[in-house]
Amino acid sequence: MAKHRRAHTKNPKLGYSLYLAAATCWALNGTVAKVVLLEVGDPLRVSQFRGTGTAIILTIFVALTNRKAFRIKPKEALLLAGYGIIGVAMCQWFYFESISRMPITISLLIEFMAPIFVVLYARFVMHVSVRNTVWLGLALAVVGLAMVAQVWDGFTLDKIGVLYAMASMTTLVFMYLLGDKASQGRDPMSLLMWAFIFASLFFAILRPWNTFPWDSLQAQVTPFEGGTDVYPIWPFFAFMVLVGTLTPYIFVINSIRHIGGPGASIMGMTEPPIASIAAWIVLGEIFVPIQMLGGAIMLVGIVVAERAREQSPHEALPEPELAT
Repeated sequence: MAKHRRAHTKNPKLGYSLYLAAATCWALNGTVAKVVLLEVGDPLRVSQFRGTGTAIILTIFVALTNRKAFRIKPKEALLLAGYGIIGVAMCQWFYFESISRMPITISLLIEFMAPIFVVLYARFVMHVSVRNTVWLGLALAVVGLAMVAQVWDGFTLDKIGVLYAMASMTTLVFMYLLGDKASQGRDPMSLLMWAFIFASLFFAILRPWNTFPWDSLQAQVTPFEGGTDVYPIWPFFAFMVLVGTLTPYIFVINSIRHIGGPGASIMGMTEPPIASIAAWIVLGEIFVPIQMLGGAIMLVGIVVAERAREQSPHEALPEPELAT
């Protein structure tokens, strides 16, 4: 007997609003995380707290709503482990390493080049039809990055920070590709749960919890550049988990139901500008005009490359869904 399902009514305005809210959460999270990083000093520990806290909340939620999701076969476990360790844990860790060394927006711009390489992977590995405009997008992104880095002055960016940003971009590519396979036959919430479970296990192996600097949760911070007001740091830790991770992921899951992957990937480009404003207000990270222009050119290039896909119903490409 055929199953009758109530048709899902799409609401584009709601979808775009949800993704804009998600992008805002992620953008603000970069600044909040940097405040924590300046106090704790260990990006891996900050990533561990964020990932493990998220895993615990997701596990409780799935246990209350969908216990069948805990059933997992060995082959799927291997795929989810790769997705969680490479796509979630390493991506967040490398991003935090990068922003601890250079401005948040620059790290994001480099990381956001990942969709270009997803399209190139589809072109040369999956042999999916891709418009030649992908090369224009790649060229614009590289030119924009050169302007942001001010290469004519001898490359003004922190070289280690750039390497970590590129590593974060690489793991984000793997996240898109592995996530496309891992999401088949599994609902988004349980997929996120398993990803963060494996990410938290990975962090626990690298940094056992019995040596976690719990006293850092009692620290006091002065987050605003040049300010004198002192705040407890624990709300910043809580923000990273609740507002900087859980909330945007849930928003994105619901957003894609209304605007699809392509619409979501374009809306994702709003994150760097919002992040730059937050970092400027709180951390005093200021770009010179040429860097602002370069950042804008990079975003245009990423959008051009992302729109170079020539998808048919039988040629599905991984859709960028999640950010840092």
